[in-house]
Amino acid sequence: MGLLLLRLGTGGVLAAHGAQKLFGWFGGHGIEGTGQFMESVGYTPGKASATAAGLAETGGGVLLALGLATPAAGAAAAGAMAGAAAVHMPSGFFAQEGGYEHAASLGLAAAGLAVTGPGRLSLDHALGHVFDRGWMVPAALGATAAATAVVVGARNRRVRRQQEGEQEALFEE
Repeated sequence: MGLLLLRLGTGGVLAAHGAQKLFGWFGGHGIEGTGQFMESVGYTPGKASATAAGLAETGGGVLLALGLATPAAGAAAAGAMAGAAAVHMPSGFFAQEGGYEHAASLGLAAAGLAVTGPGRLSLDHALGHVFDRGWMVPAALGATAAATAVVVGARNRRVRRQQEGEQEALFEE
């Protein structure tokens, strides 16, 4: 029952945040507004970054809540939250100061579910763990860690160059 509650809470919050980005629901800004924000914090191209983050959060959140393809869902959500945490790092830890507390908490919960598994009250369990094999956990988390390192690293270099007065883009849109 505990894993079900954790999956529903974490997955629900992630899916809602993703829906803000993708559809403008729940007071969000949709792809257009989120894309502009992504550009402003160094994730380019903005619309593609907004789409990727929105899909990882919405898809990962829904799949986590259902307990389906849990390793991939948790890894995707953790990667998106690592990207969000990178943006908030300069503001420190606490969310009330604009810090990375919220993103880190969601990302760690999602990664924890990827590693622990969804529990008995899940679609993965009902389907005989077809999408939840032991080898999938290190594969999903490893691929996500590598992709996140590349994307966040490029973003951090771009932001650093802009702060130093260089306007050269690392990637062209």
